Amino acid sequence: MQTKLLAPLAKSASGKKADTILRSCVHCGFCLATCPTYQLFGDELDSPRGRIYLIKSALEGNPVSATSVKHLDRCLTCRACETTCPSGVKYGQLVDIGRQIVEQQRPLWQKVYRRSMRKIISTPPLFNLAAPFFKQSVISSAEQPTSATLEHVILHSGCVQATLAPNTNHVTKNVLHKLGFSVTETAQSECCGAIDQHLAAHEDALIKIKRNLDRWSELLSTGHERILSTASGCGVMIKDYPALFEPNDPYYHKAVAISAKTQDIAEFLTTQDLSALKTKKRRISYHAPCTLQHGQKLPRIVERLLSQLGYELIPVADAHLCCGSAGTYSIFEPKIATQLRDNKLKQLSQPNIDLIVTANIGCQLHLAKGTDIPVKHWIELLDE
Repeated sequence: MQTKLLAPLAKSASGKKADTILRSCVHCGFCLATCPTYQLFGDELDSPRGRIYLIKSALEGNPVSATSVKHLDRCLTCRACETTCPSGVKYGQLVDIGRQIVEQQRPLWQKVYRRSMRKIISTPPLFNLAAPFFKQSVISSAEQPTSATLEHVILHSGCVQATLAPNTNHVTKNVLHKLGFSVTETAQSECCGAIDQHLAAHEDALIKIKRNLDRWSELLSTGHERILSTASGCGVMIKDYPALFEPNDPYYHKAVAISAKTQDIAEFLTTQDLSALKTKKRRISYHAPCTLQHGQKLPRIVERLLSQLGYELIPVADAHLCCGSAGTYSIFEPKIATQLRDNKLKQLSQPNIDLIVTANIGCQLHLAKGTDIPVKHWIELLDE
């Protein structure tokens, strides 16, 4: 794709990155088949290819209309298009850059509303005031660490999950303790920065990210071996930290080190001996979060792990499609999010299943609103 970015922008780091990504797109259209919003609306502008053209137009200095903002807002950033793209277009990075450009064109009330929601969600003292009304789980019994410690690991708490589904990380610690690992859980205030980054607040995201890099680098230097995440949305954000810094930035090397040490809990457990865990026979339905299968490029990792442990997983049609949660998407685009959720639940809600499991707090909360079937993080199966 040929580009003619505005001169000042073309010289900036984000402009150079955008230009490289735009030029990698060959207009093939493979992405259309896997885009959830294109499947709903059949509108080219609600596809990755169409949005790439909108971003390109904005970066070249053309006026940004309210229609352009609407179509960019409709993007879930599920990154299914990246999985399908034969040219390796880094669409997720491009759409973040595009959103920073179009954010300036929003009506004031939208700016205030989006900023307020962003601040509330990523600020624990504010978020925790409302959280009891949405809480999904209670703490189960605690498992004490075994006397023999294999290694020390860091467990990323998450700013939302720690309050709304506290049992997820609690159970994870139980499982890790049974397997012989010592666990240090991060503070709820150590937000990964994803909410800020995807809502065009790049500078606010960097403040959180740099604080995390300093803190976690210190922990890794004092005997901790790796960082584990039970929320795939947080996990992909942390793994993507290096893309947010230039190679000459002092934080770039910290970001590379932290990214290399970060694993999803399923990714970690697949390398462990799990014979010490006792599991129940269950017939379950699993929803694969986009952030795990498309963002972290770990397709079917949870399905394989659960099958090895003896769980019966029902086949799920269109498993690559987003459930509509997508971070704050279900807040700002509730109609589309609900439609995608209902479509997903039709595939997940098969007869005689015991429960629905997933690997991300956003998906868990969103799906639970549309069904009477219990929805949990899959890790909870390992500590029943």
